[in-house]
Order: sequence, then C-alpha cells, then structure tokens
Amino acid sequence: MCGISIAVEGDRIHSIRGDRDDPFSRGHICPKAAALQDIHEDPDRLRHPVRRRPDGGFERIGWDEAFTEVADRLRSIQDRLGRNAVGVYVGNPTVHNYGSLLFAVPFIKALRTRNLYSATSVDQLPHHLAALEMFGHLLLLPVPDLDRTDHLLILGANPAVSNGSLMSAPDVAKRLAAIRTRGGQVVLVDPRRSETAKLADRHHFIRPGTDVLLLAGMLHTLFAEGLTKPGRLAEFTDGIEAIEDAVAEFSPERVASATGLDAATIRGLARDLAAAGSAAVYGRVGVSLQEFGAASAWLINVLNVVLGNLDRPGGVMFTRPAFDVVELGARLGQRGHFDRGRSRVRGLPEFNGEYPVATLADEILTEGEGQIRGMVTMAGNPVLSTPNGRRLDEALAGLEFMVAIDFYVNETTRHAHIILPPTAALEHDNYDVALHALAIRNTAKYSPQLFAPSPDARHDWQILLELTTRLAARSRVAALVGRAKRAVLGHLPPHRILDLGLRLGPYPGLSLRKLRGEAHGIDLGPLEPCLPARLFTPSRRISLAPPLLLGDLERVKTRLLGDDAVATEAGYDLRLIGRRQLRSNNSWMHNSRRLVKGPTRCTVLLHPDDAARRGIAAGQQVVVRSRVGSIELPAELTDEVMPGVVSVPHGWGHDRPGVALATAQEHAGASVNDLTDERLLDELSGNAALNGVPVRVDAVTTSS
Repeated sequence: MCGISIAVEGDRIHSIRGDRDDPFSRGHICPKAAALQDIHEDPDRLRHPVRRRPDGGFERIGWDEAFTEVADRLRSIQDRLGRNAVGVYVGNPTVHNYGSLLFAVPFIKALRTRNLYSATSVDQLPHHLAALEMFGHLLLLPVPDLDRTDHLLILGANPAVSNGSLMSAPDVAKRLAAIRTRGGQVVLVDPRRSETAKLADRHHFIRPGTDVLLLAGMLHTLFAEGLTKPGRLAEFTDGIEAIEDAVAEFSPERVASATGLDAATIRGLARDLAAAGSAAVYGRVGVSLQEFGAASAWLINVLNVVLGNLDRPGGVMFTRPAFDVVELGARLGQRGHFDRGRSRVRGLPEFNGEYPVATLADEILTEGEGQIRGMVTMAGNPVLSTPNGRRLDEALAGLEFMVAIDFYVNETTRHAHIILPPTAALEHDNYDVALHALAIRNTAKYSPQLFAPSPDARHDWQILLELTTRLAARSRVAALVGRAKRAVLGHLPPHRILDLGLRLGPYPGLSLRKLRGEAHGIDLGPLEPCLPARLFTPSRRISLAPPLLLGDLERVKTRLLGDDAVATEAGYDLRLIGRRQLRSNNSWMHNSRRLVKGPTRCTVLLHPDDAARRGIAAGQQVVVRSRVGSIELPAELTDEVMPGVVSVPHGWGHDRPGVALATAQEHAGASVNDLTDERLLDELSGNAALNGVPVRVDAVTTSS
C-alpha cells in the first residue's frame, strides 16, 4: 500500500524510493519494497510452467500441456476417491494480489472440496472469530487511530518492524513518536524488549500465553474501581454486566504470578487507560498465536468498549475503504461462519469454510475416506510457516499429485509435480483490496503494471480462470456451462471488477478511471464513527459477552490458574516465542541478497542467566529441542528476552534438498516451525499456538 517511485530505463530498474507525495505513506519505504527489483530480476524465478522429472529436477512444459495435466489428474483423484481427496492451501501473498484474491473463489468452488486451508489459521484467525461473534462480520476489525490517540497500549506486536499487522500504517516509527510528542504515551507488553519497545515510554515483560489473564485483571480493576465509561456505546451494547461478573474472579493479585507482572503494574495499566483522553489497545501475533488467542482478541475489544474507545477518534475505529469488502461481503451474505463442520481426523472446527492448517498433515497421512491425495498450493510455503513443518514436509512428499501456483521452487513447491508460475508484482497492476480495510486512514491508490510481461506469461487470475474452466468440464453439459462462465469471467478481468466495486462503494464519483489519473493516490479522510449502522449482528448491537467466548474463561482458569498450571513438561523448561525482523518478514525475502546480507540473523535469543545455567557462551552453537524436533543455530545472549523465554525468527530453514533458491540456501538458517507443535492450539478457534511452545536448549557437543 505504500507509494513508491521507480526509475526505469527500458526493462532495467535504476532505483526504488518512497513517494513523498503519497498521502498515506508520505515517502516511507520498507526493505520489502526495495526488494521488488530483486524479485523482478531474480534468475531463480520461474517464468514458464515446469514438471517434475523422476530424478527430482524440473523440466519446462507448455501452458496448455500443464493445464491439461493438472485438470486431468485432479479430476482423476476426485473421481476415484471423492471430491475431498484434493486439498487447497492459500498463502499470505494471495491477499495482496487482488487478481488472485478475486479469482481464487470460483476456482476453489470448481474443485468442490471441503479441504481448504490457509495462512489465516497460523495468524489472525482469533481476531476474525472475535469480530464475527461481537460485531457480526469476520472482517469488521477495529484498528487503532494512531494519528489521533493519546494513549496506545500494544500487546504482542512489533509494528516498528511490521509497519502494522491488521493495522495498515506506514512509517510507524514516526507515528509512535508523534503520539509522545503531543503528550501521549506508548506502552508495550511483550516477552521481548523489541524494536517497538525502543519507541515506547514503557515496556513490561509478560510470560508467553498469559495475555488473557492480564486483560482480565485489567478489566477487573476497571469494574472494581468504577472506571468503566462506555458512553454512547452503552446504547447499543449487550453484556456489560456479564463481563463484570466474568472477570470478578481475575483480580490482579490472582493473575500476577502467572503473568509475571505484579498486581500494582496491572492496576496501573488499567488506570492509565481510563485516565487518558483517548486510548487504543492493540494486540497481534503474540496475542493470537497462543493457546488463548481468541479469548485474548475478544478481551482487547472488550477493554476498548468498556472505556468508550471503540468507534471514536483517537480510539480504535472501523475503516470505510473505497472498495468496501465488508459491505460487499454482507450484501452477498458472506459475513463469515464458524464450526459448521469438523475436520476428519482431529475434529477441529472450520472457520469460514477453512480448517486449521495445523491438521493438514493429519489429513494427508491418515488413511480412510476423505484422505487428501492431491494438493493445490497458491503463493504459500507451509513447510516453513506452519507447525511441525517437518511432518508436513513428509506428508507432501507422499502425495499422488500436487500442483503449485508459485514462481519459486521453495521448501513446499519442490514437492509439486507441476508448478504454474504467475507474473510478479511489477508485471501486473496493483490495488490492495484487503489491506485498505485495515488502514489507519481512508485512502485509495491504483498502480498500473510497470513492465509488460512476456507473451508467454500468465497472471495469477488467468491461471485460476483457466483451471476453473477445465475443472468444471466434467461432462459435455458441464463443459458448455464452463465455457460460458469463462466467457463471462473473461470479460470481467480484475480491473473491471475493481472499477465496479469502486463505483458501488461509499465515495460518490470514485472510479478506476479517476484513480488512474491520481498517480499518488487519493486521500479520503480520517476514520469516522460508523456505529451502530455498520454492525451486522442479528440485533444490530455489539455482543460484548458472546457465550462462545465467555465460556472459554473456564478453560483459562483451569489451564493457567489451576493447581497444575505452573507444571512444565519434563525436560522442557523454557518457552519459545517467534521474532519479526525488518528484512525478514517472510521466507521469500531470503532470496534477495540485499535483504540477507550482513550478520547472521537466524539466532536464538537467550537470557544471560538461562545461558549461564547451561554453560552456554555468546555465539556458541546450540540445539533447541521440543516435543516434535530439534534445530541447531547460534546463541545470542541478551536481556532483551525475559528469563525463561527464548526467541527464534520465522521463515528460515532453506537447507532442504531440491530447493532452487541460491541466495537463500547460502543463508539457510533453521526453521522455527521444526520446533512448533501441531498439537498446541487455541482449542476454541483452532488457530496454531506458535508462541509459548515448551523447549529446552543445550550447547552442541560431539554427541548432540
């Protein structure tokens, strides 16, 4: 979404800089944007379809041959074994490519399988579930009004590195500094004193996985001391009294020991929020990727409501994007749903048609009706991004057939029998349909393609459309219907759908033609109050205490405050958390030399006291073990992490055979998801609990 200015000569890029005239990003640029040149010029990037040879290598084939083989083999598996014998995994980049986002839906429908998985269940699923239960729409996610707030409380997030997550906010560092300049406060609660902590007024350590207790303790304080002030929200909110009753058992004194924060600190955090003129509580992956992710996301929303900071300037607000995916989805009856089915092997709940990816390997490896024997992956690398990646690696290797829509042979796609490579970002137009719905300001910007793709190239949406048509042709009648659908969709390419969405949106006169004429984008103004009109619950009221979430507090008490709550698994006395890095937010960034150069960044952060007890020195090679596996990497000793906690960054582990990423393999590192445990979940939502995994750390010896 950030505006960039690219200087080119012919098909060569001379420079990529931030666009100072962009009203949203104001000249800010992150390393990922600079790396667009590296992707465009990457010799490892596939530009033609390839088929795996018996020796494990790949050979080039034509598009028609590739499409025919993919459709025939997927159909064959489904005809023999049932439609659910084919699974689909959709990766994070799909969300940032509006063409693939729009055309993925009809493709998945053409497959007619229930075995759908995505990066959602190793990321933000708990936030969606809380939004669905409280506000009636899975995409009605409140975002902090950063530019007007007086007090920002951050839990388990590092926006100084991510530039916001479920909060589109370029140049967060300057925006956080502005809060403090105008007399406000920024407070961070996290097991690591991160890059964001350096921009905050205060930082507090918290034990991984106990955020729900902190939030409940703060709410207890607000009710006990008469500090709640929902204001106008009380007129259309149900359940305030139920919340007061529910948190009565979670006094700061009772939760202090489990969280690692003393009772006075917990009370102080609550009182500071209540005293601020406006305040926003914001939590992300540290909150959602744990055993109580949904309950934590819910209580963050509850805090913002009971203090009157939801739907008000300076608090947390809802966007009104030009292409309004919330409103359009509601009109089509697509507000989201939960637990309409359970996964075959482990009985985990679906969310909006998807099953938790933590059980994908189970569904491939476990025999029986509905076993996945064919797989489609789109722009994802789940071997490196989902729990117990080694087990999924093993599962993918045994598939009867796999096709990947991707332009790299990575740790996941090396198992594909056919890879269909789409164009890269600079070879197609861009409009971020999804992330505008999470922006801290309403803006719109369209970017035309910079380079014409080769005549033999295909965009994501063209690949998906062709596969959709061929998969639908299961009979002569179906083939005729499929060709008719293709003709319709072929005349509705992504930019026409985008134009229609803009014209139907909330800003009269806005169209794609107008956006084309505004190279720097259009400022549509700050976020504005929109409740209760924008609520989609049956009652059109906020459901502050949904039974589903309220009932999960019993599990919280048993698991975190029960008699055996402090017990640790034998031998695993440390807790693992992840780590974001500015030049390493995603695994695909590691094939850019400019992003991986410099000191080794795939290290395990270990507190000096924990290291001393284990005889570990700085820089020493160590082995980190969990129930599911082990990895070796250098130890980095620092009081940046709290005692008892270790941190390993996400996205590394490029040493597997068959990977065709030359630069990444030179900087292979180790995958943190060879340690994370597919059995550790937020049992309510099914989201993976990648934080708080029990581990042990030992110095590497000749016998290790």
